[in-house]
Amino acid sequence: MKGDAYEGLLERNAEDVKSGAGQYFTPRALIRAIVEVMRPEPGTRICDPACGTGGFLLAAHEWIARSYQLDPDQKRHLRFDALRGWEIVDATARLCVMNLLLHGIGSEEAESPVIVDDALKADPNERFEMVLTNPPFGRKSSMTFVSEEGQVAREDLVVVRDDFWASTSNKQLNFVQHVRTLLDIGGRAAVVVPDNVLFEGGAGETVRRKLLHECEVHTLLRLPPGIWYAPGVKANVLFFDRKPASETPWTRELWVYDLRTNQHFTLKQNPLRREHLQEFVVAFRPGERHLREESERFRRFSYDDLIQRDKVSLDITWLRDASLEDVDDLPPPEVLAQEIVDDLEAAIAEFSAVAESLASRNAE
Repeated sequence: MKGDAYEGLLERNAEDVKSGAGQYFTPRALIRAIVEVMRPEPGTRICDPACGTGGFLLAAHEWIARSYQLDPDQKRHLRFDALRGWEIVDATARLCVMNLLLHGIGSEEAESPVIVDDALKADPNERFEMVLTNPPFGRKSSMTFVSEEGQVAREDLVVVRDDFWASTSNKQLNFVQHVRTLLDIGGRAAVVVPDNVLFEGGAGETVRRKLLHECEVHTLLRLPPGIWYAPGVKANVLFFDRKPASETPWTRELWVYDLRTNQHFTLKQNPLRREHLQEFVVAFRPGERHLREESERFRRFSYDDLIQRDKVSLDITWLRDASLEDVDDLPPPEVLAQEIVDDLEAAIAEFSAVAESLASRNAE
């Protein structure tokens, strides 16, 4: 009960986007659906390299504890050894550790399951059977510094690592590459990524080509806007498995589920609930993906289809957006107004980041 109350307080705090937990709070309905299709098992080592308040780790713990009759050794492993998280913000890491403790994970005497550090700075030399994560939404990695004249500026940081396919300052592309490193051979991942990861050229195209070749990228869930505390976010969940080295691509086909087109959610009037994801969970067919069937919102695309697309873009749509063609199908005015506000706030945030980057370069 204390753990559930604490989770509720975190979610209430997330509503205050400017000072609260909104920047790292993933909708719990989405987390539960992802964990349900990933189905972690007893003995599985699970990692979240951007764990925030611990939503994915908690949901994985709950799934294993509820779905299996655990013996004492399995219970001990689940409590002390199964879960590992990284969090760069010290205050957020404290919230996460308290959240885990209140749910019976770890203990005050044991080593913390959460490491306070920048997960991207190096390969931790730990490997996991499963990675579940929603990395931070900011487009670029940057460092704030004070010049000799006392001026505060920011400098884009390009992450250079031998285990990465491409060097870039795009945080999400770096996290995708980092997740691949964290996985054991045969390990499975579910990563929340913004749209730019699906279509961006340059390093983005390099990462997508390598990912499709070296991993089995089997499922993409297109998420609707309006479900995040950060405004204007358009995101997806990318599911892939790490495979051993091969001359031929491991990705044979990608199944895309479109939960975005003609869907309208808001945080208060129409929040995303677990039942909204039920059709996706059923269509995913965990453990028997070979039995999947196409539907209006669930389509299959072969590797050849993907590799021939411009810049190997995975930003794939096929449904007709009714609101673009028929005024009668427009969402309610309050939903339209909020979507416009979200888009404007997201655009302002992007322009602010560009302006800060240009200012720091001019200062040099």
